[in-house]
Amino acid sequence: MNGELVLRLDGARPLSPASVEELSALCDRAEDDREAGPVTVHVTGVPSEGWTTGLTVGLVSKWERVVRRFERLGRLTVAVASGECAGTALDLLLAADLRIVTPGTRLRLAAVGGSTWPGMSVYRLTQQAGAAGIRRAVLLGTPIEVDRALALNLVDEVSEDPAKTLAGLAEAAAALDGAETAIRRQLIFEDGSTTFEDALGAHLAAADRALRREATS
Repeated sequence: MNGELVLRLDGARPLSPASVEELSALCDRAEDDREAGPVTVHVTGVPSEGWTTGLTVGLVSKWERVVRRFERLGRLTVAVASGECAGTALDLLLAADLRIVTPGTRLRLAAVGGSTWPGMSVYRLTQQAGAAGIRRAVLLGTPIEVDRALALNLVDEVSEDPAKTLAGLAEAAAALDGAETAIRRQLIFEDGSTTFEDALGAHLAAADRALRREATS
């Protein structure tokens, strides 16, 4: 439908080279396919006890880098979450442009060694919701209930019918230019940590690009 690409990820599975390869393959298809539809990931699940057995920092680095690649794709990205959501499932949810969850969904950090996993989900939670909003989740492992996630703007919509919601998003995304979407996303990333004066040049460049494209269309 409208060039949509889909990946289903089970967060209960331990992080593995296969996890990296699956997400990398999705990114490859998204970058090769010039269709404008959204790239959608369906996520759920929490890693079971002992999930870090055999895990290396090198593999974690590869995963974090491919999640960052997903986060910067030149197409709209959408995550649909259900149930308990932690580990790789939470990573992808927080990296998506738009987040849809079913009623009862709970976000939480995976547990390791008597504490929470200190991966880049901690960074994204802090950047997106602020330190005060996520302290209990990071320090105590307290699940973030769906109402709390909405209040913190960690999710965009709670839907009883995610397929219907996705259909509406796909229709809207069909009118978007992927490269321009990526530029707007990058402006959002940078604007949270730069001054007006430092941000002005990037916004003027984007405005100039938009005017040139409009003039030649």
